[in-house]
Amino acid sequence: MEDPRETLVINARIEITTQALESIVENAKRLAGKDSRGRYRVDTAEQVGRMISRFLFEKDFDSFVEDLENYS
Repeated sequence: MEDPRETLVINARIEITTQALESIVENAKRLAGKDSRGRYRVDTAEQVGRMISRFLFEKDFDSFVEDLENYS
């Protein structure tokens, strides 16, 4: 993710719906296409991370975590 702010990559356990995960995997496979053997060559776990990171940047996660009301 290209962003002018300093960032770091973390591993975290998160909870998402099965529908969201299925959509990410299906769309990632659709975009990657199959290779000559009919296999998909896409890291769907990496795609999940990219999608979540993009969402957090676009929805201003920084401001969200600064608000103490969001810690309850």
